Amino acid sequence: MQITVDMNLCESHGQCVFAAPEIFSFDDEEYLVYDAAPDAALRDKAEKAAAVCPVRAITVSPAAA
Repeated sequence: MQITVDMNLCESHGQCVFAAPEIFSFDDEEYLVYDAAPDAALRDKAEKAAAVCPVRAITVSPAAA
């Protein structure tokens, strides 16, 4: 699984952090950081995080071959 966040769209609402803290977090300067290739077992949480993003900045896709 591959996660992409369009940082031009991201407004740091943090809904992804609440939905999937194993994947998303904020650094010390409040910038979003994330695991772009998390374990496949986290797919449900990744998809939930993408769904709750108010600006739809998160894309979850199959792993690149």
